[in-house]
Amino acid sequence: MSQLDKSKLGLVQIFWGDGKGKTTSALGTALRACGNGYKVHLIQFMKNGTGDHEIDRPGEIKALEKFDNFSCKRFGSGSWIIGKPKQHHIDKVKEALEYLRNSLNQDYDIIIADEILYAVQLGLLQEEEVINLIKNKLKNKELILTGSHIPFPNIFAFADLVTEIKKHKHPYDSGIMARKGLEY
Repeated sequence: MSQLDKSKLGLVQIFWGDGKGKTTSALGTALRACGNGYKVHLIQFMKNGTGDHEIDRPGEIKALEKFDNFSCKRFGSGSWIIGKPKQHHIDKVKEALEYLRNSLNQDYDIIIADEILYAVQLGLLQEEEVINLIKNKLKNKELILTGSHIPFPNIFAFADLVTEIKKHKHPYDSGIMARKGLEY
């Protein structure tokens, strides 16, 4: 394998919107990066919360864990947020944020903060906390943020790539639930 040119790393990418595929887009980037020898770390905010091991350990994680240069840490509270967040939801998000801050100083080339923008949308994090992460990350660290159905122009202003995933139609709207191997 040829020498990696890590000098080209350091951008901030965002995948947001009301469509299916925000995490999938970030993990597609992770797959590409792992295949090319970059060290990728995934931090998932508010995932791992259904109590169903099959759903809480989805296929994309199982597949990426086969790469030695991929690692993952999930921060779920054991339940979904429905209505007003409970204290254990808030605590898990704060724990994930602190872990993310520390990870930005570790030996990773690419860090994915999956669902962090949903944490902002739900009021568990403030926009300024995410902006500070972006401003204070090391220059050579690629940072990918996902989540949220609503835009955050203040955060987007600090990103290099912002992609909106737009829903036109979704099987869930017709009563079709998530399917193993396709949605998890």
